[in-house]
Amino acid sequence: MANPNIVNVSAIYGASAGLVPTGTSATTWTALTPAAGTVNKIGSIVAANVTASAATITLSLNSATGGGGTPFRLAFQITVPGNTTLIIVDKSVGLYVGEGQSVVATSNVSNAIELVATYESLT
Repeated sequence: MANPNIVNVSAIYGASAGLVPTGTSATTWTALTPAAGTVNKIGSIVAANVTASAATITLSLNSATGGGGTPFRLAFQITVPGNTTLIIVDKSVGLYVGEGQSVVATSNVSNAIELVATYESLT
């Protein structure tokens, strides 16, 4: 299915979602994958390192659902020092996730990075 024409949206729903990569493999952020006939406009993504040691984060927009397709990195192996946060996406950077795409996170340390996103679902 095609993404909706966002000029003629019938509804806009604001939401927030969190993700903790629990391993060191790529984790698909399913909450940010839009439903059919919907596009998600990402307002912000913040990565918080909740440990005392540094950890890295990679975040990508993939060209297929379920973490498939080609990854296009929004952040690549960025070190987040212990007990700090990193703003990866904010409102100054436009990012839309279409129904045929997915967002994928990878950290080098299990459970070290907590990700929080704000977004709007446009239908």
